[in-house]
Amino acid sequence: MLSLYGTEIASRLLLGTAQYPSPAILTAAAKASGTEIVTVSLRRESAGGASGGRFWSLIRELGVRILPNTAGCHTVKEAVTTARMAREVFATDWIKLEVIGNHDTLQPDVFALVEAARILTDEGFAVFPYTTEDLVVAERLLEAGCKVLMPWCAPIGSATGPENIRALRSLRAHFPDTPLIVDAGLGRPSQAAEVMELGFDAVLLNTAVARAGDPARMAAAFAKAVEAGHNAFHAGLVEPRDTAVPSTPVIGQAVFS
Repeated sequence: MLSLYGTEIASRLLLGTAQYPSPAILTAAAKASGTEIVTVSLRRESAGGASGGRFWSLIRELGVRILPNTAGCHTVKEAVTTARMAREVFATDWIKLEVIGNHDTLQPDVFALVEAARILTDEGFAVFPYTTEDLVVAERLLEAGCKVLMPWCAPIGSATGPENIRALRSLRAHFPDTPLIVDAGLGRPSQAAEVMELGFDAVLLNTAVARAGDPARMAAAFAKAVEAGHNAFHAGLVEPRDTAVPSTPVIGQAVFS
C-alpha cells in the first residue's frame, strides 16, 4: 500500500482528467486503470457553466479520491488563491501545487513553488508539489512542510520518458522515506515501468492515456507496467555486467574425449 498524508492507496497509478475525447471515454479509462486518485483542475471544473457541473458529476461518479491542481498558475498569489478556492469546491485539503515558470517547457518556477508550498502547508493543506528532479529544491519543499514530492521526468505532455535517469536515481536515494510520484513526461508503459524500477512510489499520467487511440486499453497497459516496475524493484533487480555470466554451471560438466 502507498501512504499519502495518512491515506492508504492500493493503486500506484494516478490519472489526469483532461483532453479525453468524451466523458464516456474518460470514465472507461479511469475504470480500466484501477486508479484511486484523479487530478482535476479547478479552472476546468468551473469553466463552461453547466458543462462544468456535468464534468464534476462525472468525476464524483467515478468513486475515486480527487486531487485538485493549480494548473495554469504562474505566480504565488495565483496558485495560493486557486488552492483555497479548490478546497472550497472539492471539500479536500489535498492540492497538487503547480506554479509554472516557463511557457514553452512548462517547467515549474521552483522559487515560487517553495514559497507557495510554505503558505499552503501553514494553512493545513496536504501539498503535492509538481517540481523538478533537483535535490536542493526537494529539500526546501520538505522543509516547507510537504510530505510528498512529484518530480517531472520530462516536460508535460512531451511523452519523451525520463530524460535524466541519474538525477531521478539520486533523488530516490537521497529521500528513501519520502513518497515520490513521477509526474509529467511519460509516454509509454515501458517508461512507467522504467521509473518504477528506480524505486519511485507511483506515477501520474494524463496525455499518454487521454491522447491514445484507445485510452481505456492504454490505461490498463500503464496499470500493469506500473505494477510490474514496482514489483521488479522490490524483488531485487540484477545489476548489469560488462561480461557474460553462464547460466549453466561449468563445474561438474561431463568431459568427452
